Amino acid sequence: MSSTALATKDGTQPLLPPHVAFFLAGALAGAASRTIVSPLERLKIIMQCQGKDAQYRGVFHGLVKMWQQEGWRGYMRGNGVNVLRIAPYSAVQFTTYEHAKKVYTSNGTVELDTPRRLLAGATAGIASVVSTYPLDLVRSRLSIATATIGAQGSTYLAAGSHLSIWGMTKKVFREEGGIRGLYRGLVPTAVGVAPYVATNFAGYELLKGYLIPDEGEIVVFRKLFCGALAGAISQTLTYPLDVLRRKMQVTGMSNIEYKYSGAIQAATMIVQTEGLKGLYKGLWPNLLKVAPAIGTSFVVYEYAKGALGA
Repeated sequence: MSSTALATKDGTQPLLPPHVAFFLAGALAGAASRTIVSPLERLKIIMQCQGKDAQYRGVFHGLVKMWQQEGWRGYMRGNGVNVLRIAPYSAVQFTTYEHAKKVYTSNGTVELDTPRRLLAGATAGIASVVSTYPLDLVRSRLSIATATIGAQGSTYLAAGSHLSIWGMTKKVFREEGGIRGLYRGLVPTAVGVAPYVATNFAGYELLKGYLIPDEGEIVVFRKLFCGALAGAISQTLTYPLDVLRRKMQVTGMSNIEYKYSGAIQAATMIVQTEGLKGLYKGLWPNLLKVAPAIGTSFVVYEYAKGALGA
């Protein structure tokens, strides 16, 4: 049956084919969710990547320091590339999840239970990471390029420098091994994102089933709460892998004091020099931004999907 033959709940024809609606709704959800938490997103990355001689100490101190040094531009630094990354990332993730659910339930002939939700989420996570990874790496570089996080308070770029997305991409490509440099840290990223996205989607749908039993009922705040709680749980469970991802992405920058050859070596050195707490650096600002970001993402996606007739 063609997509144009499908009708929406009110009997009208859908505006777009389902896969297109999923993709556009996912892109909009990703862009909205990241923009509203941009200052906390950048602070999390800075706190993850700084060494033992921490310049950014805590959420409040870090946000104040960022404002004093760079103002509003500092809060939004890296958000442009983050939106460019997260829009296709989120679009691929939601679209893959919707289609994976159909595949793993044989188009609805098998029950969509928790294991199948987890498998669909893991598939969506891996697909979205592989398709957008260079943008994620460039975003991380731009986020900390002007931050004073080195042992001597050094920066990768001078404050006030404005290296563009394309400029940073060329710099990494030229100085760090070409395509391989743009995919530095891909394996720990995929390993971390797969269980994160899996628990995120499965947790949201399970919580929504308990707290919002009537699918036809419009309860924005309940959906926000379900998304926020699911995001907080999944992020806490997989956070050390996120730290390793950031460490691997920025190793090689001149204002970074550590050099890692691989994820296992990075994890070992972090635990040896900073203890287990080193694997949870930046968790608090991350949890502060995960709740509104994931909640917003799911709500925007669902209503955008509905508006597009999917």
